[in-house]
Amino acid sequence: MVLESVMIVVDNSESSRNGDYPPSRWSAQSDAANLIFHSKTQDNPESSCGLMSLAGNATSSSSSSGPGILTTLTTNPGKILDGLHRTKIRGTAHFSTGVSIASLALKHRQNKSSRQRIVVFVCSPILEGEAALVKLGKRMKKNGTSVDVVAFGDLTDENLGKLRAFNEAVKGGDGSHLEIVPPGPNLLSDSIVASPILAGEGGPQGGEGGVEGGAGGAGRAGAGNDFEFGVDPSLDPELALVLRMSMEEERERQAREQRTADEAEGKTKLESVAEEGGKAEGESSGAGAAQEHVQIDGNGEAAGSAASATGLETEVRRPEDKKKEGDGDEMDTA
Repeated sequence: MVLESVMIVVDNSESSRNGDYPPSRWSAQSDAANLIFHSKTQDNPESSCGLMSLAGNATSSSSSSGPGILTTLTTNPGKILDGLHRTKIRGTAHFSTGVSIASLALKHRQNKSSRQRIVVFVCSPILEGEAALVKLGKRMKKNGTSVDVVAFGDLTDENLGKLRAFNEAVKGGDGSHLEIVPPGPNLLSDSIVASPILAGEGGPQGGEGGVEGGAGGAGRAGAGNDFEFGVDPSLDPELALVLRMSMEEERERQAREQRTADEAEGKTKLESVAEEGGKAEGESSGAGAAQEHVQIDGNGEAAGSAASATGLETEVRRPEDKKKEGDGDEMDTA
């Protein structure tokens, strides 16, 4: 799989307090960030991820209100969770500053052969102008850094227009994606699983419309990956086990039906063989009856036999004729 160094930028502005994405915008981002980390590190164990905020530092003692790094590039999931736990919700988001700091952090990655990628969550209004975002996108493309943007929350025409312009400017060979997730009952992480951000270039391109409902996001989540039954066993092992058991039961049922059909077909063949044998016996009895009805002539031969055909006749002598012959012989002797 692809070796990547990824900086995950979360929007911790005041807009992230809203609850239009269950359970809240901030909690939805935290779950999605954790999902991205596990997905990247499972694809390639040498891949690393970092975490930073878009609207403030992790420590409450800091007076700075700008974006800050929460966790440097790491393969330890505990550090990512710790960084999310220490993040404070405050201030406004600074998109350009956050992306620039994330790009600078990627320059210090240990494995220089890994690809650079930034995943930015945006749920608040973007203060920068479109021209500044286009310039930033061109600079990221020149540096060979891919930038994926997850837009949710404030999906105004102004915000979406700026993000689309930035996405068009930053697109490169490695792919930079814009995923727009409208509000709905589904989790933010479910939409990201099926998006090209995690599914790759072969995943569904569902983010550009900006008008898809929650059901559409759920449909993409079910069909946008290559796992068996469309479910990642590492994310939901119980559901994957239930689906696998259901498939095995269905296969056993089909096998039983096939055996029953085969047995019924074999019984039908046996009955047809017995019927043919009865027919043969009938023909034999018919032949015997025909023999019984053969006519016998006076000589004890069958009518139409070879003896009658050659004209040979056998004399039939009656008892009276034999007595007369005996009397004649006696008279001659006297």
